[in-house]
Amino acid sequence: MNKRKLGHSNIYVSEIGFGCMSLGTSENEAIRIIHEAMDKGVNYFDTADLYDRGLNEEIVGKALKGKRHDVVIATKVGNRWTEQGNGWTWDPSKTYIKEAVKHSLRRLQTDYIDVYQLHGGTIDDPIDETIEAFEELQQEGIIRYYGISSMRPNVIREYVKRSRIVSVMMPYSLLDRRAEEWFPLLKQHHISVIARGPLAKGLLTERSIDQVSDETKQNGYADYSFAELVALIPKLKAVAPNETLTAIALRFCLAHDVVATVVPGASRLSQLIENVAAQSVTLSDEQMTALKQLTKQTIFTAHR
Repeated sequence: MNKRKLGHSNIYVSEIGFGCMSLGTSENEAIRIIHEAMDKGVNYFDTADLYDRGLNEEIVGKALKGKRHDVVIATKVGNRWTEQGNGWTWDPSKTYIKEAVKHSLRRLQTDYIDVYQLHGGTIDDPIDETIEAFEELQQEGIIRYYGISSMRPNVIREYVKRSRIVSVMMPYSLLDRRAEEWFPLLKQHHISVIARGPLAKGLLTERSIDQVSDETKQNGYADYSFAELVALIPKLKAVAPNETLTAIALRFCLAHDVVATVVPGASRLSQLIENVAAQSVTLSDEQMTALKQLTKQTIFTAHR
């Protein structure tokens, strides 16, 4: 599988990565899917300490044990579970980050993390303190690089200006093109985009639109009503009728060189196979133009 450099790091990640959040809690099945992903060339696995209260990290750690030098492991920090375990609070403090990383290392069964990401962020955070925590962890060899997972303009702007992040994970898909507003700035600073949600909750897959959630039927997705989605999705598919909608969606994201990797999830082997098949697909300039003309390019303005 083709690999791309992650920002100004010396890490190269597979174009098709793996978003581990949707793996589920069936350990054997999850490990089987991860191993199959590796066999098909996937080397970037993205998890978080928040997912299933750490169980996701544990499963990823078990699956990748003995294969550590063949993979890039990314995880996230900042959401702190309450003592009751019924929710979490936001804690981007240096003290918490340096404590939380120890637990992630233990769960992942590794002595270093390739990409450690702040899992959110607000403009009211002690940003310099947060950056200092990541910098110290990097100097100590506990993490190789760090990034943020955020869609807040003010937060992105501050980390670009004040830190040495190599990546920004943000939602990006044919149905949510807000991230494009940030591509020029991030490219200028040699920071990569990690595209999450590239399949828009399954809307951009071969699954029938009738199978979407009741919430999507009621509220639509991003800036699209459900009625708009019903009309739009067949038109997107028709742009490249010989390809799956999944492949069209993933290649659209990857057509931008600032995007280092897309991280669709997979809870079944069939989904993984469909995702990875996109690596061999190419969209022409004419097809890209058609896709852009069919979809909306909204901006982050209302999102702080």
